[in-house]
Amino acid sequence: MCELVSIITPAYNAEMYIKFTIESVLHQDYENWEMVIVDDSSKDNTKLIVDEFMRLDSRIKLISLSENKGVAYARNIGLKEAKGKYVAFLDSDDLWYPYKLSTQIDFMKKNGYVFTFSSYEIIDSDGKKKLGVVNAPQKVDYNRLLKGNPIGCLTVVLDREKIGNIAMPNIKHEDYATWLEITKRGFVAYGISEPLALYRKSKTSVSSNKLKSALWTWNVYRHHQKFSFMKSSKCLFWYICLNLTKSCKMCIGKLKN
Repeated sequence: MCELVSIITPAYNAEMYIKFTIESVLHQDYENWEMVIVDDSSKDNTKLIVDEFMRLDSRIKLISLSENKGVAYARNIGLKEAKGKYVAFLDSDDLWYPYKLSTQIDFMKKNGYVFTFSSYEIIDSDGKKKLGVVNAPQKVDYNRLLKGNPIGCLTVVLDREKIGNIAMPNIKHEDYATWLEITKRGFVAYGISEPLALYRKSKTSVSSNKLKSALWTWNVYRHHQKFSFMKSSKCLFWYICLNLTKSCKMCIGKLKN
């Protein structure tokens, strides 16, 4: 039996891309899913586009917020409404390959894993050019995660029956802080080396602003994890080193291509 997967999609002024995001879910060869789209008080035609898809497929659901609350709040609203044994995350400008859910759920069932993620490809804002691949390590525990976040939120699937209900903190890098909290309880995240998703990188993406990302990561260490100044500094040093290594590998990959 295929258990229900709840896909959580926060959306804010997403009219440019959300059509493609929804279509990538409709094309999944794993059919037992619900897509919970939380519109964070968009000012554009996001809701109208989602409404059109809802008329075509009852598995797509829309929750509309009366005021803008931010991505963490929107995801948490979606998580509260989710009915699935499994929960997955997909932002309103990213994409999945058609075999994403089937590959990942099968991987989890065969191995008894409750927290999984995968490699993913980076595309430009037009979705026409692949800018590189972020490779998933084989497994990530709490100590490894403290050195930086190799887990792409758009690739994560969690077994809520085993992990329990989760809520993301209302801070920047809320997904990273959430993975830290889950692994801190002893759960291990297992990676799939095959790219199963496409992350759309724009000028406003977090990955485009390294300084902001580092500052937000520092805040996760210092205030969310409540580490000392020295321990936070050590973790940030490893974070910077790993990100430099990842950037170098991506540059080498581009040159080879």
